[in-house]
Amino acid sequence: MIEAILDIKQWGNNLGVRLPAAIAREAHLHVDQRVRISVENDQVVIRPVNDAPLSLEQRLACFDPARHGGEIMTASETIGAERW
Repeated sequence: MIEAILDIKQWGNNLGVRLPAAIAREAHLHVDQRVRISVENDQVVIRPVNDAPLSLEQRLACFDPARHGGEIMTASETIGAERW
């Protein structure tokens, strides 16, 4: 097991920690990789995010009208200069 003791630093309005290269290698992390950070049982957990592009069906399944404003376009009426 690789372990490091690090200092948390101020980074703008946020806090930041730099991961040592050995830790990043052991965790298979690389530059510009997306990660999900969560707190579980008072511990910070960093997990890689699957970067596979979502299909249209997957994107639509994630749509939440309450969160995204609930606006639905109707095809029955024109709003501006659209031509149907």
